[in-house]
Amino acid sequence: MTRKMLPASRSFAVVCAQARRGIALRRCATALLLAGISGSAFSAPQGLLKPAQLIVDNGLPPATRVANEYVARQYATFWNTGDEALARAALAGNFIDKTPPEGRRQGPEGAILASRAFRQAVPDLRCDVEQMIVAGDRVVSHLHFHGHFTGTFGTRKGKGQNIDFIATDIYQISGGKIAANWHIEDNLTLMKQLGAQ
Repeated sequence: MTRKMLPASRSFAVVCAQARRGIALRRCATALLLAGISGSAFSAPQGLLKPAQLIVDNGLPPATRVANEYVARQYATFWNTGDEALARAALAGNFIDKTPPEGRRQGPEGAILASRAFRQAVPDLRCDVEQMIVAGDRVVSHLHFHGHFTGTFGTRKGKGQNIDFIATDIYQISGGKIAANWHIEDNLTLMKQLGAQ
């Protein structure tokens, strides 16, 4: 019997889609074995940011772990690149920002507008995932943002100042999407770097 081998990125996407639709774990595991993918390949989907350190709850079903990790990496990659399609893919339509700054819209558009505004100040903005913790229906991402203030922030015009600050997000995953996010940023450091304090 000849088996058709799928490329790793295609196999990963198939497994994530199956997990989102609630296909039995056994069928997902079979798909993984047929695709010839090891667990380590799973932790590095092509094109998405890879955390420097990944900590996972080994009690999670593999398909759930993979799907939760994948959606968190999609969202981190959105912050790294500004690719709005990644935010729309990662965030639920009824996404709730549990700790929004004053004036931020709820839903995916709130995060997208925040990214656009910040990229006006820091066009070369990049984001690294220092560590990611996948447990239960939550993913915690410790993020490190960096770039240069060469754009505008309110009435301030950048002069190339270095931007370097951290943030921590706690995502609640439901139905293969980020349904809620609690986040905190080192705004004191950021505001000093932007010359706003």
